[in-house]
Amino acid sequence: MAEESVETWRPDVLGEGFEQLTLPLGSDDEGEVVATLVQYRSSAADRFRWPWEQRPEASGTDVLYVHGWTDYFFNTELARFWSDAGARFFALDLRKYGRSLRPGQTPGYITNLADYDADIEAALTAMGHGATDAAGVSARPLILLGHSTGGLTLSLWAARHPGRAAALVLNSPWLEFQGSRIGREVLTPVVAWGARTNPMGPMPNVDLGFYTRTVSKAFDGEWEYSGEWRPERGFTVYPAWLTAILAGHATVAAGIDVGAPVLSLLSARSTIQPRWDPAMFTTDIVLVVDDIAQRVLKLGPEVSVAWIDGALHDVFLSRQPARAAAYASITRWLRGYGPR
Repeated sequence: MAEESVETWRPDVLGEGFEQLTLPLGSDDEGEVVATLVQYRSSAADRFRWPWEQRPEASGTDVLYVHGWTDYFFNTELARFWSDAGARFFALDLRKYGRSLRPGQTPGYITNLADYDADIEAALTAMGHGATDAAGVSARPLILLGHSTGGLTLSLWAARHPGRAAALVLNSPWLEFQGSRIGREVLTPVVAWGARTNPMGPMPNVDLGFYTRTVSKAFDGEWEYSGEWRPERGFTVYPAWLTAILAGHATVAAGIDVGAPVLSLLSARSTIQPRWDPAMFTTDIVLVVDDIAQRVLKLGPEVSVAWIDGALHDVFLSRQPARAAAYASITRWLRGYGPR
C-alpha cells in the first residue's frame, strides 16, 4: 500500500474487512469536495477454501470499482468475489455520492465527466498506481470495474490515459442514451439550451421507482443499503449534468480506444415501459441492452459481450442464478484476457 498522505484508513459502514479513506479534492461553490476510497481486506473469518477451490484468475491485480448514477458502493459479495480471485479490491464513491456527499451539496452533480479524473487519480495514487508510476514495473496490473454511468466514466478515462489500465470489466455501462443515437442527437441541442439558460433547473423525474422495487429488501429485492445515498426514485436530473452525459455518449459513438481488453456484462433483455411488469425482476429496465452492445464495440479492438439471462440493470444485484452466471463469465474471460 502506498504511503497515505491525505487521511488515514478507518472502519467503513460495511463492517468487518472494509475500510475507507477520504480523498480531499479541494472545494467548489458548494463547499468541500471529497471522494472516498473503500478497500476490502479479507480476514481469517472468511470461509476457508482448499487449494483446488481457489480462483487465481486475477492474482496479483488491483480492481477499482466505480458506481453508477444515484448509487454508491455497498455490494460486499462483489468485493469478496474479486478477493477470492486473487485481487486487491477497491471501490470509489465519487464526489457528491454516497460516503462523499456533504451537507448542502447537489447529489451526483457535475458538468464535465473529465472532472472525475481528479477523483480517479487520487484513488489510484492511494492504491499505488499514481500517474508517475504508470511506466514503472512495480505497479500491480489494474482492472477497472464500472457500472452504468461509472462504466461510461471509466471508459472515457481509460481512453484519455492509455496504458494505465490492463483490463476493463463493464457492468451495463451507460454508453448510449435510451433513445438511441437519433434520440440523443435530437435531444442534445434542447438540453444544451437548458444548460445555458438554467443549468440547475430540475428536469421531470421519469423514475417511477420500479428499479428500486426489484433491488431493495424494503420492497421485493434482496439488498439493504442507505436510502439517503440511494433514494427510491433517484437523484434530481439537471440540464448541465445531462449535457455532460450526452457529450460522453457522443464521444463513445465516434469511437475511442480504451487501450485494454474489455468485457461488458449485459442483461439478455430490456423492459422499458411506464407501467409495472413482473418481467422487470429479470431484465434491464434502465437501458436498451442491444444499443449498449453496439456501443461496446466502439471501445477498442478487443471487446467481449456476455449476455446474462435474468439479469437486472446492475447485473451484480440480480437474483442469485444470474449473479452466478455473471461471475462465471468474468472468470472465463479472465483466463483468456486477464492481466498476468
